[in-house]
Amino acid sequence: METNILDRVRGSLQDFLGAKGLRRTVQREAIIEAAFGTKEHFSAEELLVMAKRIEKSVSRATVYRTLPLLVESGLLREMDLGTDAKVYDPNFIEHPTHNHLICVDCNKIIEFEDPNMELLENCITRRLGFSPANKAVKIEGHCDELKAKGSCDRKKMAKHE
Repeated sequence: METNILDRVRGSLQDFLGAKGLRRTVQREAIIEAAFGTKEHFSAEELLVMAKRIEKSVSRATVYRTLPLLVESGLLREMDLGTDAKVYDPNFIEHPTHNHLICVDCNKIIEFEDPNMELLENCITRRLGFSPANKAVKIEGHCDELKAKGSCDRKKMAKHE
């Protein structure tokens, strides 16, 4: 992630933590750097591994306490893909209207933005008498790799994790 966006995240989180009477720590800073230093979606356990590469003292408890703060602050989005673990999306700061295609076989996530999708969402909500507070589109399907090759490298990796 670009430095100016990471600085914006740090500033916003600092304000948010201050309002809650919480402080910025080396461990939280490593979690922020790990979470927003990737474009990939991640689970709490994956974030723990990434943060520990930055700061060895990051604990599982600190990750699990910090994630809800990042979500509550609006900096990170939590996604439920129907698996045991929640997945977190760090890309809403730069692309607040993006949507997701999710492979039900291998959990591959592809983000997409389309002005037609946004127009359609706006037309539907207006027609049905809603003012959207939050919008998320998740389309589940089967990725072409499995169909074309009969196997999927991501599915194999998911089974071994």
